[in-house]
Amino acid sequence: MQNLMQTSLRILLALSVVAGLPAAAWAGDDSLLPVVPQAQDRYSKTQGCVEPTTEMRKNHMEYILHQRDETMHRGIRTRQYSLEQCINCHVSDAPDAPRVSSDEHFCNSCHSYAAVSIDCFQCHADRPVKTPNPHALSGHAKSANQAAVLPAEPHQALATEVISND
Repeated sequence: MQNLMQTSLRILLALSVVAGLPAAAWAGDDSLLPVVPQAQDRYSKTQGCVEPTTEMRKNHMEYILHQRDETMHRGIRTRQYSLEQCINCHVSDAPDAPRVSSDEHFCNSCHSYAAVSIDCFQCHADRPVKTPNPHALSGHAKSANQAAVLPAEPHQALATEVISND
């Protein structure tokens, strides 16, 4: 049974190489797992990631979707499951660091392996965004009790755009 599994895995590896997946996506000669870059930072002094590694590998999308709903629908911004914080910890801010289109980017290393497309970075930065206060985001609510306050200027620009397009 084990020989059958090893043979099947080798066939899958061979097919992926033929299909054009780069060798850098694999952990080593005997492994079919992707190479996942090490985190660049820690969530806190006592805790590496917000959840144990196995938990994050299995359920990170649930956390990100929940955070999205809390932020977009209720105006609540927290650091724990924010995509920005994931990027700040797991992606290098070096000028030559891989972009999300590379299999060496933290997110894309596993997503390419699993054949899952990422659409987060059509809007979000794929590199760290360092801010002095991670909760001081211009134009966004800071808690459930505070309403988002946007500057009048963008509203005026939108109003002018709508009027001129009539």
